[in-house]
Amino acid sequence: MSDNLTPDPQEPAAPGRESRRGAAADELNWERGALERVALAAIKEQRAARRWRIFFRFMFLGVLVIIALAIFDFSGEKVATTGRHTALIALDGEISADTNANAEDIDTALESAFDDAGTAGVILRCNSPGGSPVQAGIIYRDIRRLRAKYPSVPLYVVVGDMCASGGYYAAAAADKIYVDKASIVGSIGVLMDGFGFTGLMDKLGIQRRMRTSGENKGFFDPFSPDTPKMDEHAQAMLDQIHAQFIDAVKQGRGNRLKEGPDIFSGLFWTGEKSVELGLADGFGDTDFVAREIIKAPDVVDYTVKESITDRVARKFGAAVGSGAVRAMSTIGKLNLR
Repeated sequence: MSDNLTPDPQEPAAPGRESRRGAAADELNWERGALERVALAAIKEQRAARRWRIFFRFMFLGVLVIIALAIFDFSGEKVATTGRHTALIALDGEISADTNANAEDIDTALESAFDDAGTAGVILRCNSPGGSPVQAGIIYRDIRRLRAKYPSVPLYVVVGDMCASGGYYAAAAADKIYVDKASIVGSIGVLMDGFGFTGLMDKLGIQRRMRTSGENKGFFDPFSPDTPKMDEHAQAMLDQIHAQFIDAVKQGRGNRLKEGPDIFSGLFWTGEKSVELGLADGFGDTDFVAREIIKAPDVVDYTVKESITDRVARKFGAAVGSGAVRAMSTIGKLNLR
């Protein structure tokens, strides 16, 4: 009788064999899961690497674009003349070295306009409350220089909402000034404004510690007390600059100016009243002056536009905080406004 007996198919398997099969299946499932995780991790890593490559390519392209703009400095629109025309230059906003209404840009535009053989006349469109007496004076003198250099090319100022103080300083050099009846014109005066915090500092127990190498070096410091000597010196400067302003207006307006006790007092008037006082010559906007006065209805804008690099710098925050710095730097600053 043989010992090799064939097991009955109906007979249940031995417990040890069944456990070995389960363990093998678990091991196979674990290996499959591990492979799947490794594969998914590799796919994610490839995707992340691809995204970073795209990001750095765009960054590199952006740097190239900024470098190209910095090198070539595409500055706004180029003037394209079409024969006989009226040249337009905009003087908008506060007159200051760090605004669009700065003397360098205005003078550059004026030079280009007068130098163009097709220019029949120049319009300086003014909408300004004033600003730096230095910048306004430079514009005034350059207008007078160009009018003398190109005697056949007139320059007219067209006032928008406002032509006051430093704005009127520059405008006084024009051949004629045209306004709207509701424009604000005048304010021939000088101011120096600021703040004093000494009373508040005393209440809060704050002590100012400033050392100077000259007895007057701390003039107009907002955290130091005011003195009669400071007031006297400041008033002398204001009076001197005011006299320069008055002289410029008298030279520019001549016999048209109807002088009175208030004309140089810093008061301002409507455009309608300014014509009566001789501060302006008539009523009209840019199109009217170009069409009816200069007789050249085609208007070409010579205003110096902000460059693309300046726009990019501003958008990326290069000027962040400049407003606060400017506000602090204006303490004790002379202004025609």
